[in-house]
Amino acid sequence: MAQAPELKLAPTPGQTIGPFYGYALPFTDGEKLVDRAHPGAIRLHGTVRDGHGAPIPDSLLEIWQADEHGSIAQETGSLIRDGHTFTGWGRTAVDNVGRYSFTTVNPGPTEEGKAPFIMLTVFARGLLNRLFTRIYLPEDTAALANDPLLSSLPPERRSTLVAVREANGDLRFDISLQGPEETVFLSYPRNA
Repeated sequence: MAQAPELKLAPTPGQTIGPFYGYALPFTDGEKLVDRAHPGAIRLHGTVRDGHGAPIPDSLLEIWQADEHGSIAQETGSLIRDGHTFTGWGRTAVDNVGRYSFTTVNPGPTEEGKAPFIMLTVFARGLLNRLFTRIYLPEDTAALANDPLLSSLPPERRSTLVAVREANGDLRFDISLQGPEETVFLSYPRNA
């Protein structure tokens, strides 16, 4: 008896989060990876914009990162917000003019000589699949120059992945979903 040919099904697209994502996804203090009183606390903030430069008021952002020593958090329960446990994960919705803010720490390099970064995911209306990018710290120019991802990009595109350090120590990272200043987004083969 002949065997039926194996069917290869294409994955279906992710569900757009629409205007309804705010019902269940945000949680109390999701934007606080550390308390603002933490000695190394910084504010990571910016604006999410579309291809015309208009703010996107209904997007949701998540970050993952190492702590200030470069250690990846191994704590169970990433929703812990007790003021001292660093879980390395946060989630926040943008405000009505596209602004976001996290209270976190500067991540340390996970290996000596590596450029420290924060992983960022964008969920927004009209996106069938979330977008992934990185936020690099601006200070270690040698590590940035040797980073494999940054080195693979044209020089004019690299700056879309490097945050701006403000005078008070905070980081500003604006996100542009399209257009001439479009943030470089990453694709993962198994996450289409």
